[in-house]
Amino acid sequence: MKLIYICAPLAPLIGAIAAGFFGKTIGRTNAHRATIAGVAIAFLLSLVSLFHQMSGGERFDETIYTWMVSGGIKFEVGFLVDRLTVVMMTVVTSVSLMVHIYTIGYMKDDPGYQRFFSYISLFTFAMLMLVMANNFMQLFFGWEAVGLVSYLLIGFWYKKPTAIFANLKAFLVNRVGDFGFLLGIAAVLMYTGTLNYSEAFAAAPSMVGTTIELIPGVAWSALTVTCICLFIGAMGKSAQIPLHVWLPDSMEGPTPISALIHAATMVTAGIFMVARMSPFFELSVTALSFVLIIGSLTALLMGLIGIVQNDIKRVVAYSTLSQLGYMTVALGASAYGAAIFHLMTHAFFKALLFLAAGSVIIGMHHEQDIRKMGGLRKYMPITYWTSLIGTLALIGFPGFSGFFSKDAIIEAVHHSHIPGAGFAYICVLLGVFITAFYSFRMFFLVFHGEERFDDHTREHLHESPKVVTWPLILLAIPSVILGALTIGPMLFGGFFGDAIVVDPSRDVLAEIGSHYHGVVKFVLHGFQVPAVYLALAGAVSAWYIYLRKPSIADWFADKFGFLHRLLDNKYGFDDFNQKVFAGGSLALADKLWTVGDVKLIDGMMVNGTANKIGVLSSVVRKLGSGYLYNYAFAMIVGLLAMLSIFIFTT
Repeated sequence: MKLIYICAPLAPLIGAIAAGFFGKTIGRTNAHRATIAGVAIAFLLSLVSLFHQMSGGERFDETIYTWMVSGGIKFEVGFLVDRLTVVMMTVVTSVSLMVHIYTIGYMKDDPGYQRFFSYISLFTFAMLMLVMANNFMQLFFGWEAVGLVSYLLIGFWYKKPTAIFANLKAFLVNRVGDFGFLLGIAAVLMYTGTLNYSEAFAAAPSMVGTTIELIPGVAWSALTVTCICLFIGAMGKSAQIPLHVWLPDSMEGPTPISALIHAATMVTAGIFMVARMSPFFELSVTALSFVLIIGSLTALLMGLIGIVQNDIKRVVAYSTLSQLGYMTVALGASAYGAAIFHLMTHAFFKALLFLAAGSVIIGMHHEQDIRKMGGLRKYMPITYWTSLIGTLALIGFPGFSGFFSKDAIIEAVHHSHIPGAGFAYICVLLGVFITAFYSFRMFFLVFHGEERFDDHTREHLHESPKVVTWPLILLAIPSVILGALTIGPMLFGGFFGDAIVVDPSRDVLAEIGSHYHGVVKFVLHGFQVPAVYLALAGAVSAWYIYLRKPSIADWFADKFGFLHRLLDNKYGFDDFNQKVFAGGSLALADKLWTVGDVKLIDGMMVNGTANKIGVLSSVVRKLGSGYLYNYAFAMIVGLLAMLSIFIFTT
C-alpha cells in the first residue's frame, strides 16, 4: 500500500508538470489528457485506499523522506492514511476529476488552456499532500501550496484588473490566517517538542494546566491559545468571519476553479485540519466555544448577503460561506464526524451548482446577472434538472444528501452543552430558511418566469455540450444518494475510529446515534423538527415573491433600504479593510518614503554627506593657496600647537 499512497499525489503532479512545462510541445489535447489521466489515477488509487481501510486495513503512518534534523527536531515528508484521510482523498480526487473533464468544454477557446490544466492539476496535488500529511511541516507545505495555486487560478485572467485585485486580496487575507496558523504550529512544537502528529497528540494532555502570559500578568491556557491560533489559520482558508472577504471575490477566476476551490479543495482544508487536530481541541472547551460562535455567525450573516446578490456565481459563493459556517459549527459542537460528513456531501452538490452556473454562463454568452436571465428551462433541460437537484440538496430537502448532513449538524448543536450552543442553534435554524430563500430565488430567476434577455442571445441559446453536461449528471447522482448511503456508518457506526477523538462527555453524535434506527426513520424524524418546514417556507417565499408578486421584492428594498444597503455593502467589511488596513498601509508607506527615504536617507545620509564633504573640501582648497608666506605661517601655527600640547601634558 505504501507505493499506492506515494503514487496518489505524484500522479496529478506529473500531469501538472507535463501540461505546464511541455504544454506548447504536446498541444492542447495532450495537455488535458495528461492532467486528466493523472487525476484519474489519483482517484482510482484513492478508491483502493478507501476500500482497503473499510475492509479492516491498518492505518498507515510512516516517514517517506527526512529532509533535515535540527536541534533534535525532524523535518519530514510522511503520510498518515486512516479513514479520515481516505474520505478526503476520495472527495478531492473525484470532484477534481469532474472539474477537469468539464474544463475541456468551458475553457476550449481560452489561450491559456494548457496553463489552466497545469494549475488545477497542481492544485489537486497540493491538497492531497495536505490531507495525507502525518506531520505539521508537510501540513504547512500543502497549506501554503493550495494558497499559492489559488492565487494563480483566481488571477488566471491576468489582464483583467478585477481578477488581479481578487487574487491579491485572497493572498493577503490568507497570509493573516496563516500567520496565526504558524504561531499555532510553533506552540505545538514548543510544548510537545515534535512536529509529528502522533507524538504531538500523545503529548497534548501534558499541556493541560500549562499557562502562557501573552499580556504580562495575565495567564492564558497554553492549550487554548494553541488551538485558537490553529483555528485562525482555518478561518483564513475556510473563509470564516472576519477572514471571509476573499472568497466571494475569487469568483473572478474561471468557473471550473470556482467549483474546485469552493467544493473540495482549499476551503475544506480548514475544516479537515480542525477535525485532524481534535485531540488538541477536545482538551479546551474555550477553544471549542470560540469555533462554535465564529461558525454560527458565518452561517447566518453570509447567508443573508446571498439574498441581495445578482451575480449567479456570487450567490453560490455566499452559499459556500454559509455552509462552511455549518461545518465549523459542527466542529465547535465536537461533532467532527458531522462536519466531515457535510464536507463530503457539500463537495458534490456545490461542485454541481457551480458547474451548472458555468453551463448557464456558457449558454448566456458569459452573462452572469440573474436579472437578465429567466425562462432557461426550455433551452437547457439538463442544466435545469441538475441545478434543481443541487438546489434541493443544498437546502436540505428530505432524502437528498444535504438533508442528512445538515440535519445531523442541527441536531448535534441542539444536543450540545458547550457555551454558545444555544445561540448557534438559533443561527443554524435561521440559516435553513435563508439558504432555501436565496437558493430558490436564484433558481426561479434563472430558469422560470419571463425571458429577460435579447433576441440575439435567444437565437444562440442551447444546452451545453456533453463534455459539460456529463459531469453535471455524474455529480447529481451522489448529490441525491450519498447521504442516505453513508450516514449510518459515518456518523453512528464509528467509521472514523481513532482518527477523530471526542471527549465522551461531549459526544453528541453518540447521543443522537442511540436514537438512530435507519435512514427512513431519520427522514421521518426530520418532519418532527423545524428545519424541514423552515426550508419549505424559504422555497415557497422565494416562489411567491419572485414569480407571483415581484413587486414585493421592490417594496422590501424600498421600505428597508438601510438593511438592503447593509447587505449589499457586505456589512462594510470590505470598506473597513480598504480604508483601515489598505489605506493605513499606504499612509505608512508614504510616511516611510517621505520621512525615511527622502529626508533621512537621501536628505541627511546621501545628499547631506555629499554636501558636507563639499563644504570641507572648499575650506581645505583655500589652504593650498600657493604662497610661501601662507605655508610658513601654517608651519609656525602648527609648531606652536605642538609645543603647547607638550607643555600642558608634562
